[in-house]
Amino acid sequence: MRSIRLLALCCALAVTLSSWGKKNKEDETQTLQIPRDLPAALTADTRRLAFQVTPLSARGLLSQQTRDALKWLLHANGGVIVKLRAFVAGSGDLRRVRELVSETLTDRRAPLPVLSVVQVGGLPLEGAQVVMESTAVTKKEVNDYGLVYISGQGATSANPLEAVLPLAQQSLAHLATAVKAAGSEPNDVVRVTCFLSSLGQVTEVRGLVSASYSSAALNIVQIQRAPTRAIAECEAVARLRWNTGTAVHMLNPDGLASSAQFSQVALVGAEKLILTGSQEAFGFQDADARLAFTRLQRALAGEGGSFHQVAFASLYPLSSSISEQVRKIRSEFYDHARPPAGTMLSFEGLPSMDAGFAMDVVAVKE
Repeated sequence: MRSIRLLALCCALAVTLSSWGKKNKEDETQTLQIPRDLPAALTADTRRLAFQVTPLSARGLLSQQTRDALKWLLHANGGVIVKLRAFVAGSGDLRRVRELVSETLTDRRAPLPVLSVVQVGGLPLEGAQVVMESTAVTKKEVNDYGLVYISGQGATSANPLEAVLPLAQQSLAHLATAVKAAGSEPNDVVRVTCFLSSLGQVTEVRGLVSASYSSAALNIVQIQRAPTRAIAECEAVARLRWNTGTAVHMLNPDGLASSAQFSQVALVGAEKLILTGSQEAFGFQDADARLAFTRLQRALAGEGGSFHQVAFASLYPLSSSISEQVRKIRSEFYDHARPPAGTMLSFEGLPSMDAGFAMDVVAVKE
């Protein structure tokens, strides 16, 4: 009898130890992993870049919509995503987008892209909180001679309540001038982004863009909830149709506004491009703005580039006064003989509460 009791005790002890081991193993698998940091800049093959815009969805809130957008891109791309630009509407935490991009792509064992996140006034679907623009490297060459980056072609009115459709018509007319001057055709345009002060006539604007550029991935956003003026400004990326013989060539076609601060069109013939995520200026003084440009300069240098090789710059200030500050500071960094193309408009917000503006760039790698 004593031996039976001893055997029963040993069996109970064995079960307890086994359960303890399993519990520890389960605890280990549930340990949360810290998301990997996204790169500040990376290099990609110009001739293999393809562009997409995620479909809008009202399903769930920001986190769910971000996951769904990334899932759609991973399924649709057929390549490696190298750059994402996310426009977020609503009150969700913009910082969550960065976390989700890192988590989702890490789980899929995919390379991490550079990322820009900007808050806008609205998206053209009730309940939609995020739309993403993707730049991906495909398996085959799709841009035989390179790419054309076209600055935002703006049309404005001092009256913030003015209808945007006539302004969009003006913007698209200027865009057509730029495409033609670059030597490209409408079906060469691969992405169009239109920034509007109001979404009241978004269906009509979408129809205009689609009629002219049926092959382009199209994105339309309202830049601010309460803009101080009416505006429609469309920028574009197109395939280059001829060999320019240079890494980057800037154009300022007749019929478009001329400025010493920026160029209207950048013809990129370089084999490699450096793409950056957004750098934010933390604070509102000139020194804060200058530091943001310096950080972006370091990111470019890490990939073998510089500000003098920038082809296109996107700037996201939060007010007109900050825009003026940016104009002053960027002249210290740009090549005055060859300023880049680009778009600068006032937006609703940025991931950091104390950021005055953010910026990202596309630079050639010679």
